[in-house]
Amino acid sequence: MTGPPVHSLRNRFARPWIIVLIVCLLYLGVILVRNGGDPMAFVVAGARYQYGDPAGADGYDGQFSYYIALDPAGAAGKLDVPAYRYQRILYPMLARWLALCQPALIPWTLVLVNLIALAAGTALVERLMVLFRVNRWHALIYGLYAGLLMSVRLDLSEPLAYALTIAACWAFERRRPGRAAALFALAALAKETTLIFAAAYGLYLLSKEGRRMALRFGLAAAGPFAAWQIFLWQWLGSPGVGSGGAMATPFEMIPLMGLWRIGAVSPEALLLYVAILGPLVILPTLWALWAAGREIVRGRRHPLALALFLNAAVLLFLPYSSWREFLAMLRLSVGLMAAVLLYAGLRRNRRVLAFSSAWLAALAFLIKEGSAL
Repeated sequence: MTGPPVHSLRNRFARPWIIVLIVCLLYLGVILVRNGGDPMAFVVAGARYQYGDPAGADGYDGQFSYYIALDPAGAAGKLDVPAYRYQRILYPMLARWLALCQPALIPWTLVLVNLIALAAGTALVERLMVLFRVNRWHALIYGLYAGLLMSVRLDLSEPLAYALTIAACWAFERRRPGRAAALFALAALAKETTLIFAAAYGLYLLSKEGRRMALRFGLAAAGPFAAWQIFLWQWLGSPGVGSGGAMATPFEMIPLMGLWRIGAVSPEALLLYVAILGPLVILPTLWALWAAGREIVRGRRHPLALALFLNAAVLLFLPYSSWREFLAMLRLSVGLMAAVLLYAGLRRNRRVLAFSSAWLAALAFLIKEGSAL
């Protein structure tokens, strides 16, 4: 008997999610080798929070998921803003359960959860591209987006949150709104910014199916998050929703004011930020507002158009504390990137899909990741 043709095997394994998985494994492997095989390199813990040293290094946000995974009920003392960090409970708890509550395994399972989520999210984007009858390889833009790759490397919640969000979009396209609502609920417990997508789908149902259907969907998609916020308020004295962790500034009232505030500190820095974030965030945001706004005005209120508009609109009012950090903006623009890809795929706008490849330029941050932090 002869085996399957070589070209058949090649086609089977030449898939966007497999390419993304290989690239991410190589990236993580380099990080491990540079750090002597220590998985704590992914946590990026700082002495200020790990040991309570006020003069110690801050570390980065992924450490808070690690502390929660280690001790879900007693991590508050090691968190900069406890309620804000605890609201993203799903990711650390999945890592804890996968590690069978073994502390030594948690640094590994934090990475594993995100690695699986990134591959799964890419595979789902690929499925949606096929459903929309455009080239499946556009899914690489999602899977190789620096904001997601660096989130895997730094134990952040974005890969899991947006994999669940893409899964919800897929479920909705397959006419399963109940399943979509449940997936949106899980996504919100991974990261609250995914509620923007849930809101878009709720508004769509309101316009097409009426208040009762929209209310049922909204309660299912946002109810668990709201209940969790009430619990955090009772437990920790405040809800988790806010503009960021320690040293966060408030949301702005004037569009892009968070960016322009950089100029008050250093005009030269503002020029650098505009040069880098202009093509990665600012121009896509302005295009999204124009394209989605035009479609909404014309009455073509597909939920992906609404999601595109809402994701772009939120970026306009981000605080100065977000705009001043390149990685924060790469993370916060994941929703916009996903919305642009899915909307362009839906409308078979091959020009926009081609221009979306420019997001791959952000991979330069992986070469010198310290510049993004």
